[in-house]
Amino acid sequence: MDKLWLIIQREYLTRVKKKSFILITLLSPILFVALFTIPVLVTIFSGKEKKSLLVSDDSGIFVPPTDASANVSFALAKEELPVLKRNYKTMGYDGVLHIPAVQGKTGKLQLSYFSEKQLSLSVVSYIERQVAEQVEAKKIKDAGYSEEVMESFKTDIGIEQEELAFNEKGELVETGKKSSAELATAIGFFAGFIIYIVLIFYGAMIMRSVMEEKTSRIVEVIISSVKPFQLMMGKIIGVSAVGITQMLIWMVMTFALTQVATAFLGADAMTMQSNMPMQQPTPEMASQAGVVFEAITNQNWAYILPLFLFFFIGGYFIYASLFAAVGASMGDDMGESQSLSLVAMAPIILSVILISPVVENPNSSLARWMSIFPLSSPVLMPARLAFEPPLWEVLLSMVVLAGSSVFFVWLSGRIYRVGVLLYGKKATLKEMVKWTFSKE
Repeated sequence: MDKLWLIIQREYLTRVKKKSFILITLLSPILFVALFTIPVLVTIFSGKEKKSLLVSDDSGIFVPPTDASANVSFALAKEELPVLKRNYKTMGYDGVLHIPAVQGKTGKLQLSYFSEKQLSLSVVSYIERQVAEQVEAKKIKDAGYSEEVMESFKTDIGIEQEELAFNEKGELVETGKKSSAELATAIGFFAGFIIYIVLIFYGAMIMRSVMEEKTSRIVEVIISSVKPFQLMMGKIIGVSAVGITQMLIWMVMTFALTQVATAFLGADAMTMQSNMPMQQPTPEMASQAGVVFEAITNQNWAYILPLFLFFFIGGYFIYASLFAAVGASMGDDMGESQSLSLVAMAPIILSVILISPVVENPNSSLARWMSIFPLSSPVLMPARLAFEPPLWEVLLSMVVLAGSSVFFVWLSGRIYRVGVLLYGKKATLKEMVKWTFSKE
């Protein structure tokens, strides 16, 4: 146990003391927050785009909106279009908007804008929306309908899912528990992709760590006094501790920098999404938000989160072991040796590809057995947890994953013990099998 702790300390301290680790850890949150604050600063100091337009309306429909918060103002003009095009600048306007006459029931109305300068995309969208609403209202009125009648034709359809249960006597029990297919799908995709990204990132970190050690003779001394399993376990735990430290620092710094930026720029500026007025929430939107919130609170997070953590840790040990074995087996030719890394990456890439069909049909045979298979269960079982798979499947997957984690750590330790001392050539699959079953 003392040797394991010493290995963990060495793996951890040698990495956190590196200048590259310190720089990346400190600069990453700064760059992340800058991605949000710089656009806000640019908007504040450059000012909002305000346009004042003359409108030549051949349709006789358009009425200038009176929204004072809008960045576009309109003024109807009686002069002919050629006159407006020549004199709009001297009249104190930025351009001329021409609305042609509406011909019958056409579904397309092509507006024209004349100016020395182009409009931004947000201003174009605002103008199109204003004209479209007024043309639509005119067509409704000409057809003999009122806007209230037309609005009454629109019907929003939604499905409210309520889970049922049966007691030991087979009697139906009303649980009153609401569920949401959309939310469960979102949780599934999020959980699967988070685990995929972390496994690839930190697995590659361990592989690079092992490859660096092949150039350092100190590893020969370590291997002579430590069992392969202890060495591999210490390396995996030590590197994972580095990753956890880095993520904690990122979280604290990002939160602190965000608070500072919000205090400096103001909450309104930080939440500003567009130069155009934001849509006001409607009762329907509030009702939908309430349904989503209820579905979130109804999720069994006390069940999902611990299992997510278990599969994350189990998957990390498996893939960290595979990447370590690959790093130990690589030769001096890095280009040729990259083919070995595909062996470790192929199962997790396949797992990500399967997230979509598994989430779409979480109770299929494919979903069941691939979420039990240890190389894909760290990604696919968390993706199914929100759909509440049968307990026996979850337990079986956990047992298989736990056993496989220990096996892969042992296996990679055996390969590492010999492979890390191999210089000048790439190990073949036959040699790796021989190292696995060779005597200590």
